[in-house]
Order: sequence, then C-alpha cells, then structure tokens
Amino acid sequence: MGIVNNLLRAVTWWNGQSLGTQLFTWRKGEKVGEDNQGNIFYQTKDGVKRWVIYNGESEASRIDPSWHGWLHHTWAEPPTTAPLPRKAWEKPHLENLTGTPAAYAPAGSIRRPDPVSRKDYEAWTPE
Repeated sequence: MGIVNNLLRAVTWWNGQSLGTQLFTWRKGEKVGEDNQGNIFYQTKDGVKRWVIYNGESEASRIDPSWHGWLHHTWAEPPTTAPLPRKAWEKPHLENLTGTPAAYAPAGSIRRPDPVSRKDYEAWTPE
C-alpha cells in the first residue's frame, strides 16, 4: 500500500502535496503558520514565493480570507503575526460545500433525505 501511495503522490496534486512540492518545501520552504483546518503555509526564505500544503483535498475555498490575502501578497504580514481585525457580526469562514453531500438543499428538493418536506411536490405527467 505504501508504494501505491508514494506513486500517487508523485503524479497527483489534488489530495495533498506532490513529491515535487515536498522536495521544494524541504529545500527552500520556511513554515509561516497553520490555520484551524490544519493547512500549513510556507514561503521562500526571501519571502517572494508563498504556498499552502493542504490538509486533505486541495480546495481553495478551505482557506480563510486572512490567509488568502497573505498568499496573494495583499498584505506582507501573515495572520499569525498580524491578525485581521474581526467585527462582532462576522461569521467564521466556511468552505464552499457545493457539490458535496453537505450542500444546501431547499425544502422540496429531491436531494433532501426527509420525504416529509417533499409533500408539496407533484410530478408533472403528460396528458
């Protein structure tokens, strides 16, 4: 099983880091911080390049806006040293759940598990 995992890691990027990314991180990377989902953020020693190693699936919406701004050079300091001010009305960041089983399904949707909420639906039949 270890050989298969290493082979997959060498040729894929969507589920964790590839072998090339791991080598680049080991040689030139400097750990900057980690978010609440376990994603780890790095930069080169000169601070020019910045990247993230995802904890699991590589999905950009899993990154908090404060880390997103740092990754894209919107601000120089990472959220670990200069956290963004939060308003009392702001909700915590959530990843985009579209296309997953946890996605929102309104009342009457055929994706709802409870048939009680689908009683208002009447199928069309041709005459």
